[in-house]
Amino acid sequence: MTTPHPPGPDAGPATPAQGPPPLPDALLWRALTYADIPRWHALVQRIAEEDQPDWVEQRADLEQALRASKNDPRKDTVAGFDADGEPRAFGRLSRNPGSSLIHGAGGVDHAWRGRGIGRAVLAWQAWRAEMRLRETGHTEGIFRNYVEERNPSHLALLAASGSRIVRYFTEMTRPLDQPIPDLAFPEGLELLTFAEGMDRGISELVRLAHNDAFQDHWGSEPRDQESWQFTVSHPEFRADWSLALVDPSTGEVAAYQLASYDPDSQRLLGRTEGYTDLLGVRRTWRGRGLAPALLAEAMRRYRAAGMQNAGLGVDTENPSGALGLYERMGYVPTQRSIVFDLPLRVNPA
Repeated sequence: MTTPHPPGPDAGPATPAQGPPPLPDALLWRALTYADIPRWHALVQRIAEEDQPDWVEQRADLEQALRASKNDPRKDTVAGFDADGEPRAFGRLSRNPGSSLIHGAGGVDHAWRGRGIGRAVLAWQAWRAEMRLRETGHTEGIFRNYVEERNPSHLALLAASGSRIVRYFTEMTRPLDQPIPDLAFPEGLELLTFAEGMDRGISELVRLAHNDAFQDHWGSEPRDQESWQFTVSHPEFRADWSLALVDPSTGEVAAYQLASYDPDSQRLLGRTEGYTDLLGVRRTWRGRGLAPALLAEAMRRYRAAGMQNAGLGVDTENPSGALGLYERMGYVPTQRSIVFDLPLRVNPA
């Protein structure tokens, strides 16, 4: 495995304010709008058919990208349309308020690849990331992209851009026809599902617990109420599989597990899979077996609902030992995603 090189001060010379880099004139370029969502979604699906990712954005994800108050789709999205008005390429950015970390996402229709379009979109995104930093008074920042290891063209594109590998994430799965460990929860904690705890404000309590639990995790930023509400109202979110352990003495959530189900998992993965999106334990409650007990309970719920497997993703270098925990629970790796960072320096406005 290549050793990640975290971003440092050697980000190169400051970038002066200037216009965006040119985009290929074979397509008509403009920002994305709500009216584009059906055709944009169709483009995302065509790209997925070619690249075979483990997960594909739904229409709800694209709507959120245009709706989120933290980003301006008029400035932070771009798409190239052919003569018939079909989008053939797109790029977008997202950034949390106050952060110097900017995430990128995009793609090119397979039929339009090999023309330098992906390279041009990535250059536009990097330019726009610089402008976002400049607009908020930041002089340094990071433009970050995730790509699946089995996508060689995307890997090559990011490597050629000057971005560098900083982290690896591993997708894992576990067949549910194997015995599920019988792990008890500590006495004194109350187990609630999201469905059961809605009238007790469980969602907000879990958000606070998540922000506490993940403040020492690499690359994690606090979830605000807007982004959290999208997470727990997403079409794939399963309130009946999502669990919280509540400490009745304080009313706080000690640990939690958020789960989802992608109806396309059979087609994409060759199996139905209940998926653990988030698993966290507050630091004061660590070392008591809460995480494996929550995973085991989630597995039982997945199996009762007819799922063939349980799945999750893990930061391969997480110092908490999460990878080893999941392996002991019977999860095995399926594929990796690679995180690329492009360090940015800009002149202040």
